[in-house]
Amino acid sequence: MTVKGKYGGRKVRDGTVVSNKMDKTLLVAVEEHIRHPLYKKRVRRLRRFMAHDEREEGKMGDRVRIVEAAPISRKKRWKLVEILERAELPDVAPESIDLDLLGEVKRGDAESVESVVAPVAVVEPEAAEVAAPDAPVEEPPASEAEPAPEAVAEEVAGEDAVSEEPAAAAIEEPSSEESSDTEPEAESGDEPEAGEAKE
Repeated sequence: MTVKGKYGGRKVRDGTVVSNKMDKTLLVAVEEHIRHPLYKKRVRRLRRFMAHDEREEGKMGDRVRIVEAAPISRKKRWKLVEILERAELPDVAPESIDLDLLGEVKRGDAESVESVVAPVAVVEPEAAEVAAPDAPVEEPPASEAEPAPEAVAEEVAGEDAVSEEPAAAAIEEPSSEESSDTEPEAESGDEPEAGEAKE
């Protein structure tokens, strides 16, 4: 749409601010409906323009009007002219919403875990009390439950001695096999030696 009187014949677009994170720059999404050349169906096209906002007055969600301008930077060729409609944003800060929500989620997770685990944990002690309510709980003597540290040390030392002997035998075996492999070749007369001639 071109308005010759007000903006000097420059292109004018109305769109929605989708980002205002950059310094003095807005990202404006302009939606247009065009007719597809082959299928003749109306298609929605969304183009995003970088527009210069000198006073940084554009906010997320605002409906704005931008006008074509001389190049301001590599991708910025539009200027913000006016704000058509302000977006209504909540007064609550996002951080406080996130913290409240996070607290609710953590409480909900803890309750769900307790509801799953609690019945199992509650049932077992009750079953034990019902079976023998007056019987004292007996603990096994310490000598039967755990062996003496000296006995454990002797068992470990015995295992080390046993494990070292097979390792030494394994090392000696390949050397004896290698010598036995070479002896049959020399004993068999299949291959002539270097000094002998073939017949």
